[in-house]
Order: sequence, then C-alpha cells, then structure tokens
Amino acid sequence: MKIQKTVLAASILAALGLPVTAVAEEPQQTDKVIERLKVTGQEQDGYRSSDADGATKLGLTIKETPQAVTVITRQQIEDFGLNDINSVLESAAAVNVENVETDRVYYTSRGFELNNFQIDGLGLPLINSNTHGRVDTALYERVEVIHGANGIMTGVGSPAATVNMVRKRPTSDTQIRLEGSLGSWDNKRLEVDASGKINDRIRARFVGATDSGESYLDRYENDTKLFYGVADFALSDNTLLTVGHSEHKSHTDGNMWGALTLYYGDGTPTNFDESTNVAADWSEWEVSESRSFVDIETALSDSWTLRAAYNRVRTDEDSLLFYTYLADSEVGLDPETGLGLIGYGSEYDLDDKQDTFDLYASGSFAAWGQLHEVVVGANYSRLDYVDYSLYDYHTGNGFPAMPSLKDWDGDTPLPEFTDSRAGSVVDNTQKAVYAQTRLALSENLKVLLGGRYNDFTTEGVGYGVDQSRDDAKFIPYVGVTYAINDALTTYASYTETFLAQTERDQNFERLEPLTGKNSEIGLKADLFDQRALLSLSYFHIDQENLAVGDGDAINPETGLPEPVYRAADGISSEGLEMELAGEIVSGLQGQMSATVFDVDGDELVENYTAEKLFRTSLTYQFPQLPQLKLGATYQWQDETSRVQGTVGSMYSNAGEAIITRQPAYGRLGLMASWQITDALSVRVNGYNVTDEKYLNSLYWAQGYYGAPANYSASLSYQF
Repeated sequence: MKIQKTVLAASILAALGLPVTAVAEEPQQTDKVIERLKVTGQEQDGYRSSDADGATKLGLTIKETPQAVTVITRQQIEDFGLNDINSVLESAAAVNVENVETDRVYYTSRGFELNNFQIDGLGLPLINSNTHGRVDTALYERVEVIHGANGIMTGVGSPAATVNMVRKRPTSDTQIRLEGSLGSWDNKRLEVDASGKINDRIRARFVGATDSGESYLDRYENDTKLFYGVADFALSDNTLLTVGHSEHKSHTDGNMWGALTLYYGDGTPTNFDESTNVAADWSEWEVSESRSFVDIETALSDSWTLRAAYNRVRTDEDSLLFYTYLADSEVGLDPETGLGLIGYGSEYDLDDKQDTFDLYASGSFAAWGQLHEVVVGANYSRLDYVDYSLYDYHTGNGFPAMPSLKDWDGDTPLPEFTDSRAGSVVDNTQKAVYAQTRLALSENLKVLLGGRYNDFTTEGVGYGVDQSRDDAKFIPYVGVTYAINDALTTYASYTETFLAQTERDQNFERLEPLTGKNSEIGLKADLFDQRALLSLSYFHIDQENLAVGDGDAINPETGLPEPVYRAADGISSEGLEMELAGEIVSGLQGQMSATVFDVDGDELVENYTAEKLFRTSLTYQFPQLPQLKLGATYQWQDETSRVQGTVGSMYSNAGEAIITRQPAYGRLGLMASWQITDALSVRVNGYNVTDEKYLNSLYWAQGYYGAPANYSASLSYQF
C-alpha cells in the first residue's frame, strides 16, 4: 500500500512538472509545513470565526481588522441548510439579495450595489454586477462579508462590501461526510465530502453534490451538479503547493427573464399568486463553470513568506428567454381582463474567460521596540467575454400577444431565433500593485496604512456601443486600532474604490466610472470568556456616478426596448451596524445583527432600499440532552416602494402616482437535529414557516414573490 501511495504521489508530481525524485526523499509532514507557513490557522468554533482572509493579507484577526466583518461559518451553513450563496447572504448582516429574476440576482449593502465577489481573496467584480444560475456552497468552508469599501484587497468595485468565498482545504485527519436531503416540491440533494492524508507529503479532499427539484413557481425546475478536488503537496520543509479544480453546472427550466408586472393601468396592485411565472414552457438557462487554481507558498525566513496564486475560470452560458412588457404603457394592464402584455423571446449565450495572477511577500520587522508587519504585491487579471442575442421577427412567435397572467400556462410556440444577431466582444484587463503595513506605535495602538494602484482597461464593442475605457487610480487605505484592554478594541478606517461601469444611458453611451469613499469607526469586544465577538460600527459612504434605472429605451442596434440607466451624483449612506457572533451562553450558538442607515441623494434608491435590517440565527444544545439541537432564524426588513409612473388619461383617477409597496416583513425559519449515534444524525428544517407573502425585490420595476412555507429533512453520516 505504501508503494502504491508513493507511485500515486510521483504520478501527481510528474503531471505537475515537478521533480519526481523528491518523492524518494525523507517525507515531510504537510501539517508541519502548514504550521510553519501559518496558511490555515483559521480558528473556527461554532458561529464565531477569528480570521477573515478577504480583509487584508496581514493575517489579522477580525478583532484586529478596522472594518466590520461578517463570517457565515460552515456550522451555520450546515445547521440551516444554506446550500446556495443567496441563502447564505440573506443571513449576513447588512446584505440584501435582490432576486429580480429566478436566475439573475443582484446584491446591495448599505444602500449600494454589491458587485465584488472573490474566491480565496481573488477575483474581479461580477460581469454586469450580477450572478447567473444557482451557486452551490458545498465546496466552501465559510463565506466572509467585508463591509464597506475594500480598498487594499480589490480597489475596484463599489463601497458596499466584498464577499469572499473560502474553499474547503484538505485535512490531516481522515474524515468522510455523506448527507442526503428531501424537501418540498420534490427537491432532492446528495452531498459527499471526503478528506485525509494520502501519505506524509500529500493531503487531498473531494467534494461532490447534486441538487434537483421543482419549485413553488409554475414550470420552474432546477438541476445542479458540483465536483471539487483539491490537494496539498509538501515540496520541502518550507514550501507548500495547493492545486484544485471544480466543475459546477446549473440547469433550470422555466426560468424568468424579467418578472411580473406589479400594477394595473388604474394603479391598483396586481397581487398575483406566489406561483405565477412569466416564463414560456420552453424557457431554459444553463450555466457551466470550470475553475482551476494553483497556490504555492514558501517560507523565505522565519519572518518572511512568498506566495503566488493563479486562478482560472471558464464559463459557458446558454439560455432561451421569454420576457413580457406592456404593449401600451399609458393604458397598462386592463384591471378587468388582465390583458395588455406582449411576449418577447430571445436566445442568449455568454462565454467568459477569467485569469488572475497574484504575487506577494509578507513578513515582519522590528523597529522602535515594536514588531511591525508589511505586505508588498502585484496582481494581474484578465476577463474576456463574448455574448450574443438572437430574436424572431418573421414567424410571429417572437412577440406573441399574452393572455392574462392569471391564465398563463407558458404554452407558446418556440420562436425561430435567427434574426438580428447582436452582442458583445469585450476584453477587460486589470494591473495592480499594492502595499500594506501595520505599524505598532505602542503595544495597544496599531496603524494600518496601505495603497493600491489599479489600471483597469476595457476594449471591445457591446451591442453596437464602444466599450473602450482606460481608468487608473490610486486607492488609499488608512486604519487605526486601539486595544483599550484585552477584551475591547476600538477602530477607525478610511478607503476608496472605483469601478468602470458597463451600464448605458438613454443615448446608449457608457456611464462614467463609479467612485466611492468609505469612512468607518467602531469597537469590537470579546464576550463570554472570548466565546463570542460583539461588533459595533458607524459608517459614512459617498458615491458618485451610481447607475440608477432610467426606464427603457429603444436600442438602435436591435430596435427593441432595453433597460437604460443614469448616473446619480452625490448619493450618500450613513448608519449603524451591530453584530454578535459566537456562543452566547453555554450551548447557545448564534449570530445576530441589526443595521440602520439612511440613503440620501436619490429618491428612487431611497425608496427601493430597505434601510432597517435584522438578521438572527440561533441554535441551542440541551446540556441534559446533548443529542438534541433546536434552532431558529429570523430575517426582517422594513418597507420598500417604487414609483412606477402615473395613471393614464383613460382612467377616472388619471394623473395619480402609481406606487408599488412592499410592507415591512419577516421570515421565520426553524430547525431541529438529533444525533442518533456518533456518526449518524438527522435534521429537519422549515423555511418561512409563517407563510409570509412578499415581493423578493423592488430593485427593478418588475418583481416576483418569494417562496411560501417549505420544509426539508436530511440524514447525515460522518466517519
């Protein structure tokens, strides 16, 4: 067996182009190398996490980081069945998941668009600021949300927040976990996670998941498959190589493009059933994503390390889409018959290629009687994408007259998508150099200084509009922490961001870059013998050139209506955040957060933004009956609204404002688990158990309803 393992190791190293002779040398323990490099020193216990890799590269704890940070741990993900990234972020402080459609999702935080998504601290802003398809969380150990601008780690993006998804890594101990789940609407899920040491030099981990089922929405079905493999190689006493690859496929039928019209022509709300879906019965959207990464870290000395990382992403999207819009916006939907909509079919395909290289050295030096840390690095990222749309103008099936949505069953002929091909060929390149240091002015007073110079260029044409742009800017970062005592630390920070935008105005010209400034002060306190962390923060954000919806305009390239935007100047947001995470009392794990802020400068943004948020997730294990765990989640937000226009002249109340309102609401989730044996456990989860009816989002003029009460049961075996 030992010979077979040695042959396996030699084969892997040979495939990587590494010297096979190294395998015959005296083996080096991977965990000893890891301990030396301190690359997996993540302390995680229940719902409290000590570190956040996406905030800095200085290895600071959350308490030492001069910004608010939320971490959704693996334990919380498993307790409440947070199996996709949207359900994870709905549990995070200050984040709104804007489900404008079933398969295209935007995110906001502190009143601004959240478009910075990273994996293991690397990544570019989302294409068009949204995610497509279902993103499974089986391969992630935790999800970090760094609130506010993240000037050092990215420099580009909005000043809302940065989401960093941290992949699972191999473990030295052999562990295998199997879980199967059954849920409402015939949902089925199977997940496997196996990790361990192959020999003294190599550790590996494999994760696989399949998730499929129907939905509360008519005709909507999802099928997700995920594979992930990763291995650590101890190349020497000082060097660790990590190589990984994942394949993720999300396929949906009955996917929405756009959503429900929310008002009749006389201004009364439509109030459709929660199951109403505008999709045609032939609608589908498939997203296939392939990710590979190589990470190598070596100790240059006792106090300095060098790390190089490469991420490769290839995405292929194919979709058949069906949209509905008002034939006459003045008349609107007939309040008696529900007629007045026109269908609009399209075939849409997108292929993107992302390559990211990051190289940095980090270490410490002694001066003035104190120890200081420093990081110096460079980053190169490339994102190229090609997309196109096709339409049907010649058969009559491309733009059918719609029945009332109450009678709509999706039955419409499949158009011949051969007309008016239009699309984009766009190349984005980012080059950056950065430096950060934490200077210890005293044992208790630390100053974090940093800066990042970003050069972001875009070349290409998108739907007939020149996308070329060359934007460069230096992004400063200043932070201060002061430890009042061992338990309590205060902080203050300031940073900026900028982002070259893809949104277009009424003339179909690209908006100027988005810029933001973020200031924050706060305190962080260890509570309950350091088992929980309390964070309080006050923030102020200023943003220029924020892209705000400005209705529809006819694209001169396609002759069809498309959403267009305007640049809103001088939007600001200021408010307070509170979060408590960890073990609150013996047996009670929890994460609780409250956010209150005020958006000023643009009425539309003010109205559709929920400015008061409350999130909590709690579990309790009974001391007298430790096999039993009970839990609850509650997610609440205040009222939102959107002005949709005015009532037309043919109605008796002509001229009245049409306003869609979503009253304040909360969603209650419940869970119970029972540890049958040391290896076997069962868990039951309920979601929205009070059956609250609510609109997912008013980020767009259209919208659709969230899921009613639903349930799942899971059986888990771990050994």
